[in-house]
Amino acid sequence: MPTFVTDDGVTLAYTDTGGPNPAIVLIAGFCAPATTWVFQQDALVDAGYRVIAWDRRCHGESESPEHGATMDRHGRDLHDLLDALALENVALIGGSMGASTAWSYVDTFGTDRLRAVVSIDQTPKMVSDADWPYGFHGLTEATVDGFFDGGIPDTGRGRPTRKSVMPMAKLALRLRGVPRMASPDTAPMRALLDDHARRDWRGTIAGAEVPVLMLAARDSQFWPAEHSAAAVADNPLGQSVVIEDCGHAANLDRPDAVNAALLDFMGRP
Repeated sequence: MPTFVTDDGVTLAYTDTGGPNPAIVLIAGFCAPATTWVFQQDALVDAGYRVIAWDRRCHGESESPEHGATMDRHGRDLHDLLDALALENVALIGGSMGASTAWSYVDTFGTDRLRAVVSIDQTPKMVSDADWPYGFHGLTEATVDGFFDGGIPDTGRGRPTRKSVMPMAKLALRLRGVPRMASPDTAPMRALLDDHARRDWRGTIAGAEVPVLMLAARDSQFWPAEHSAAAVADNPLGQSVVIEDCGHAANLDRPDAVNAALLDFMGRP
């Protein structure tokens, strides 16, 4: 895979396929490598897009330093990727924590280099409260300290695990191997997950000056699908789509439905 070096000296990997422009950057979630986007990559390249799938620090083929385990740093890494590839008029598509990485970028650098942002099943505020009942199930101000110390807990909700067996088998067949997932048990990854859990991107989404698609999974194991409509309620450029019969890993559970929603939102170049 090609690589670039961030402004704090970390080497990060990415793939770059398709035509010269317009470009889409795919950002995978916690522990997931860029290769888990292969079904979206196939569809978007076939539609005429240039598609960059990026391994964040401590993920996939990228370097795993002890420092930089914050959403702010991951947003800056995304900025460094856009700089390294001289990308403008870019659409960002993030799944789970990858979507929060996109919002971190927007929060710091704005939308001048972007044409759209898509969030795939990521609530903008993980901590639930009286004004926001759409956070991670069981995560509140009272429970946030240490909530993810043992990894991501089983909420007992949403799509049963057994229904993910076939999508993962199809992914492994397409990749001719099982994707290499990062360990969630390292100190940087635990710190990153804790930082992620405490963020609130609602204001960033409301103020985004490019079209925004909040795509939610009806049967997400982590949070209510209603987060998507609530997140864009105050943004006239925002849209909300809910994928039915779908768990949190929407791009794998229902790749055709996700791809159709992406192309309906962005059109063809």
